Amino acid sequence: MIRLTELRLPLEHSEEALREAVLTRLNIPSEALKSFKIARRGYDARKRGHIVLVYSIDCDVTDEASVLAAHEADQHVRSTPDTTYHLPQATLPAGMPRPVVIGAGPCGIMAALTLAQAGLKPIIIERGKEVRARTVDTFALWRKSVLTPESNVQFGEGGAGTFSDGKLYSGVSDPRNLGRRVIEEFVRAGAPEEILYVSKPHIGTFRLVTMVMFIREEIERLGGEYRFETRVDGFDMEGEGTERRLRGLRLSTGETLPAERVILAVGHSARDTFEMLRDANVAMDAKPFSIGVRIEHPQSVIDTARFGSYAGNDLLGAADYKLVHHASNGRAVYSFCMCPGGQVVAATSEVGQVVTNGMSQYSRAERNANSGIVVEVTPEKDFPNDVLAGVELQRKWEKAAFVAGGGDYRAPAQRVGDFLAGRPSTTLGDVVPSYQPGVTPTDLTLCLPDFVSDAIREALPRFERKLKGFSMDDAVMTGVETRTSSPIRLQRDRDGQSPTLRGLFPAGEGAGYAGGILSAGIDGIRTAEWLAASL
Repeated sequence: MIRLTELRLPLEHSEEALREAVLTRLNIPSEALKSFKIARRGYDARKRGHIVLVYSIDCDVTDEASVLAAHEADQHVRSTPDTTYHLPQATLPAGMPRPVVIGAGPCGIMAALTLAQAGLKPIIIERGKEVRARTVDTFALWRKSVLTPESNVQFGEGGAGTFSDGKLYSGVSDPRNLGRRVIEEFVRAGAPEEILYVSKPHIGTFRLVTMVMFIREEIERLGGEYRFETRVDGFDMEGEGTERRLRGLRLSTGETLPAERVILAVGHSARDTFEMLRDANVAMDAKPFSIGVRIEHPQSVIDTARFGSYAGNDLLGAADYKLVHHASNGRAVYSFCMCPGGQVVAATSEVGQVVTNGMSQYSRAERNANSGIVVEVTPEKDFPNDVLAGVELQRKWEKAAFVAGGGDYRAPAQRVGDFLAGRPSTTLGDVVPSYQPGVTPTDLTLCLPDFVSDAIREALPRFERKLKGFSMDDAVMTGVETRTSSPIRLQRDRDGQSPTLRGLFPAGEGAGYAGGILSAGIDGIRTAEWLAASL
């Protein structure tokens, strides 16, 4: 097969035009093109009045070698890369306990699936509930202001990614095409096949729920075992220094589970686990993360700003955006986890705190677009004293948001016009906030660091220059967004293990090695391979 890239056609081209474009680019007669399929389809919307589709095409042609030779100088005509995934080959030594995966989010699921497919029959420990029961608990917070600390947007089967936009694109380096394997497994589990080729694939929350269940059933069919509503509270270890090794896990059930190979795939909100790891002298470092708000606009405003007269085109769908501004106070302000046609959701996992996140369904058909508008905080500048000081900084502003919202898990909200003018909001305008269980108009500076408020206030008019309507008076900002990424990074060496606890393989977003579903899944596969190689 030949991979043809950067093939550009008008947005509303005919089906036949694609075949003709392939023939023209390769300079071959029609009979020489035996078949072709779309490997990737994106769009270039930099010129609103001239949006084009951009394709990568895999072609089956007569005399492939001659065609490749004729286009040797063209970097956009190459052999189709081999993306076949080869499972790790490993056998569990006699007497060694089964491998354990802690956490059933995207990283843990892909790690467990890889281990199960390799015949290693992992045990998966998840502090939250299975995904259906977890969904009931999550909706109880959204609709009734009832928080279950161990079962919510952050904790439970599927992880935080289950209640999100289900975005499956990432900027991480992926030379082995592990992201392709993640997507293929998701399609096998029921995701729409178009995610195999669209440039910015997404799934949506409702489909993610059924996919997570499918993958669990596959892992169990292969001999894996799930233990829900079970938390790891400590380690049994032996040895000292660099020779210290893991021997078992102390569980919240009172049981001690023998374990010598463990993938730690907890999410970025497992704060009690971070404390346990610190107390066990597992090597970790404080790392930057970001704090800010969720901003909502009518999706139609964003569509028009991005696509102009093409707004509403089915192939383009609901428009997204990516914005960055370097503020005069030295802070970067940027959009984060943008959710077209979605809603803002309550995402706290601790009592008396308010946290926001974004979510959407596959259709992306809700009225509002939302995105985090966040500002980076760093250990050096903002929380220098302790490896877990970032956690306390998050808690501080989440508690402040709870108070500013009036309690009962309502969130503080403010019109953009009021925020820019430096006055509290007493009412909201035409943009109806989507956050459940509701919002309280107020002053968001009550629950944000001053440098964050100042940087966002400077950035919004700059973003208006890029997206008309972005700083519209009635756009709504809801606080606070604090769980953008893990506030720590667990150290790991070249073979994926903790340098201070052999047998422990830190992985995923909570360990500081991923940021989103796809990158977490990639890291889960990679960590499973490291574990298999260590046997």
